[in-house]
Amino acid sequence: MQEDDYVEDSTRPSKTKQKEAMHALRDLGAELVDLSPGQLKRIELPESLYAAVRDCQKITAHGARRRQLQYIGKLMRGVDEEPIRAGLALVRGESAAETARLHRLERLRLRFLEDESVLAEIATLWPAADLQQLRQLRRNALKEHEAGKPPKNFRAIFQTLKELDGMPQTDVEPATEHGDDE
Repeated sequence: MQEDDYVEDSTRPSKTKQKEAMHALRDLGAELVDLSPGQLKRIELPESLYAAVRDCQKITAHGARRRQLQYIGKLMRGVDEEPIRAGLALVRGESAAETARLHRLERLRLRFLEDESVLAEIATLWPAADLQQLRQLRRNALKEHEAGKPPKNFRAIFQTLKELDGMPQTDVEPATEHGDDE
């Protein structure tokens, strides 16, 4: 019966597995520290963990930051990590979608500067758009570019498109208007 003394207890993870789990939680905490304050607010965190992460974002000294990350890892052991992982995945996904949206708007701005007829497309997408203001911004942006001046109006076009993109769009293909067919 001496062999039974050497059989591993499968109910408790090994010390190595426990350390790996703690390091994974610390790394998850480090990912939280790398987020912007706006992104961090979108993830539901216990107040103590949120405060520790915000404190760590302010720390610049390497040793102090390392200790704060260790502390965040310790706090992470007491919370359910799955909602945090899901929140991080959501933030990363939103970030990719936001980047794609900004690239789309940038292409629209460049097409608009090359050809004023793109204004009709903008008017179709956003009927509330101030087309006269956009025409003026386009003219000023082209003059700035020719004169070698800072691209103030070039940027203003982008900001205007970004604001418009936040507004409800109309469908490119008009919906059928047969009334209530119920």
